[in-house]
Amino acid sequence: MSSSNKSLNIIYICTAEKGASGGAKIIYNHSDHINKLKIKNVTSEVLHVKKKKISKWKTSIKKAFNINNTDYSGWNPNNITVSKNFRSTWFKNNIKIKQDFLFNKKKDFVIFPEIFAHFAKKMCFDKKISYGILALNGYTLKTTNDYKSLEDSYKNAKFVLSVSKDISNCLKLAFPYCSNKIIDSSFTIDTSNINLNQKKENLITYMPRKLPQHSELVLFFLRKTLPKKWRIKKIHNLNEKKVFYYLGKSKIFLSFTHFEGLGMPPIEAALSGNKVIGYTGEGGKEIWKKPIFTEVENGNILQFINFIIKNLKKRYNLQKINKQRKKLKQKFSIKVEKNNLLKMINKIKFQLKY
Repeated sequence: MSSSNKSLNIIYICTAEKGASGGAKIIYNHSDHINKLKIKNVTSEVLHVKKKKISKWKTSIKKAFNINNTDYSGWNPNNITVSKNFRSTWFKNNIKIKQDFLFNKKKDFVIFPEIFAHFAKKMCFDKKISYGILALNGYTLKTTNDYKSLEDSYKNAKFVLSVSKDISNCLKLAFPYCSNKIIDSSFTIDTSNINLNQKKENLITYMPRKLPQHSELVLFFLRKTLPKKWRIKKIHNLNEKKVFYYLGKSKIFLSFTHFEGLGMPPIEAALSGNKVIGYTGEGGKEIWKKPIFTEVENGNILQFINFIIKNLKKRYNLQKINKQRKKLKQKFSIKVEKNNLLKMINKIKFQLKY
């Protein structure tokens, strides 16, 4: 680490998410862990953004009158504002909050999630503020049809962080000139919330947020087939503590993840002692291995039902399961995340000549 006395403040841009969001959770943890590293002259903040009221009204009017405007799609940087003092309440966090769009080019380094990558040109590059991009999902790289802003934002980013192999592959296809800028990143699953001694029940859990039609079809076909001693619990709009409580009680978790960089819920379920059955979301392929994970072809509802029924009575090699769970725990540990954050900070300091 450089011995420079210059200050470095790493600012993460994040949506003002009222509901649970894996992306926001990753951003919060990254920022919190940077501060907890207690590196001299290095701090981190989170800047929450939201759409201006007038922008929301215009969107509502267009929807009401079925008006399609193809001039600009996605969030427009001209139509956003700061959500002051916002803090998510659905999981524990201890972040520092930035209250404005004022950046100091001598000490601030801004990190945009990929959904806001096109903001970077106007908010940072045009003002000579250094920045990077945190890619959390390869299938949300197309954030706008203003391709000029999008291309410029990626070309001028100091680096692009990627949390999975699938995301890295998507980045190389969409922005080939970023191939040498990609840095491996990671996220933490807080296992302090997991109680593996919790008594398991004949319970199946699932989250319907991404593909509700698929989960409804699975439940429809299961209603006459599922043994009476089994029940199904929908996990929705719950805080982190409650989510882990039900994951701790269930034996099987159904994954309806869709176009994910690397979805958190299936990993949390696996670490909570569940057999995970369902869609990988593509990004999950790198961890979707037996005996814990069973992949279902996306949209193959009958295959989904078949795998669920087969797994109700199936016996597993506990030694293999525990070994796989241990590897998952290590891969998504705070230690790994902090090491990756240290590498990122060193990269920033080197590029900014700190």
